Amino acid sequence: MILSGLYIYPIKSLRGISLNEATVERRGLQYDRRWMLVDTDNKFFTQREFPKMATITVGIEPNGLKIDSDGKDSLFVPFDATPSATAEVEVWQSRCPGDFVSGEADRWFSEVLDTDCRLVYMSDESLRPVDPQFAIANDVVSFADGYPFLIANEASLADLNSRLTQTVGMDRFRPNFVVSGSTPFAEDNWKSVTIGLEDFHVAKPCGRCVMTTVDQESGVKEGVEPLRTLASFRTRNNSVWFGQNLIAAKEGGTVRVGDELFTRND
Repeated sequence: MILSGLYIYPIKSLRGISLNEATVERRGLQYDRRWMLVDTDNKFFTQREFPKMATITVGIEPNGLKIDSDGKDSLFVPFDATPSATAEVEVWQSRCPGDFVSGEADRWFSEVLDTDCRLVYMSDESLRPVDPQFAIANDVVSFADGYPFLIANEASLADLNSRLTQTVGMDRFRPNFVVSGSTPFAEDNWKSVTIGLEDFHVAKPCGRCVMTTVDQESGVKEGVEPLRTLASFRTRNNSVWFGQNLIAAKEGGTVRVGDELFTRND
């Protein structure tokens, strides 16, 4: 098995970035979901409510993020931007401090999405705990839904696509790591994963939602697939599974596309 794909999503629910290598940090891959859009009540935005978010692109530049949307001038967000304010922001059932980036960023995103929103950043001082039921030792996570890393299996996607009349890409599932050379849904039994020299603990299966029905190129919800078909054979404990959530054993290492990947089932 090898690592065939490596992705980050710097701003939660916006388009992802394909990488050749990435640094493993405590709360996820470097830059992954460290920024997020929130509403006027400081609650998070996602493609579930605003599928157009899938069409907003983010690029990593030496000093910050370059963000683009059709018909708009680019927005640049410096890594060292001084926050305009800090407030508690909400992601699902958790709350943590978020730094408001700038009025310029707020106006830019509000115009693109045609709704009032603000861009927030998770500083190193903002600690959002992983669910203690699955954490190893005081683990923390970025603005991702619940866990620092997500791995998905090419063979599992191929199995799903064999059941669909119109195939979907892996981008519907927004993983960090994609593995090739395995068998369909072998990941159900993995307890730990090693990518190159980096070890990860498998926390729990990833439950899927309506976001999988959003075409990541057009930003349009396309009915009920692939979620309906996936639910017909992958529903466990009232959740629809695809992929596994991971927690890193340590931070500071590097993973690369092409790295050998090893798993343990005990």
